[in-house]
Amino acid sequence: MSRAYPRTVTIAPPAPTVLAAREWREREAEHTERARALTRAHRERAARREPHPVEDFLFTYYSYKPAILHRWHPGEDVELTDAARDPRAQWRWYAAGRSPDSLVVDGAALRSARGTLIANVGTIVRATAGRTPGFGCFGLHEWAMVYRQREHRHPVPLRLGQDATDAVVEAHDLRCTHYDAFRFFTAEAVPRNREAPTRERQPALEQPGCLHAGMDLYKWAVKLGPLVPGDLLLDAFELARDIRVLDMQASPYDLSAWGYEPVRIETAEGKAAYVRAQRGFAERGQALRTRLLAIVDA
Repeated sequence: MSRAYPRTVTIAPPAPTVLAAREWREREAEHTERARALTRAHRERAARREPHPVEDFLFTYYSYKPAILHRWHPGEDVELTDAARDPRAQWRWYAAGRSPDSLVVDGAALRSARGTLIANVGTIVRATAGRTPGFGCFGLHEWAMVYRQREHRHPVPLRLGQDATDAVVEAHDLRCTHYDAFRFFTAEAVPRNREAPTRERQPALEQPGCLHAGMDLYKWAVKLGPLVPGDLLLDAFELARDIRVLDMQASPYDLSAWGYEPVRIETAEGKAAYVRAQRGFAERGQALRTRLLAIVDA
């Protein structure tokens, strides 16, 4: 008696979402308007060569120009009709759609060329998303970066002065888990930290309560390129921008000249305020991680 084997079933990929020209051009225009509003102050200051210790960070530390935000992508599996003569026809990672006049993001080619990068992004984002958030660091990484240091990364005065700033560090338990913050610790602050983060240990240490891990979601979105739809990219940038404000408000720097009220983490009230904001950022970050992982795993 012959054995019956199940038939092999080939599952076709889902048909792309088709956007009429009017619809996708409206989305593109809305995206451009939102992006230009988010970058306007930075662009105007750059034209005047006027630095800003808080708002310039996302453009200098991550080295991504405002143009990255201004360019709209629909994301993968979205077909743009009547687009063959659009400038994006010459952009990298775009290909003809099902009809001669349409365009789609060439996800297959992008994933083939950047498979290792996409996998690495997925590894870090997935590990971070699956870890219990921690809320006991109180932003002391910025304090550890100036600990017993007479020359500081930012040309901004210390709110409490050097000796009192050092005393705050010495009175607390340093719990930084983010390598890209830890690597800027002063030599005297390094042994005070609970962990010794390295680049190799990043997937094992990243946790969703960390402000820098939340800011890095902007970096991961940029690295995924046109696979990431425009609204997700701008959402990640806005989260990073909001986090950076808290990061510096809770820092030892006196930012009153720029209109920022300090979050005094050296006090019980300041710690509570910091953790409340930190929890909100963690929730926003986890929602973005879910969206990014859906793209990585598509």
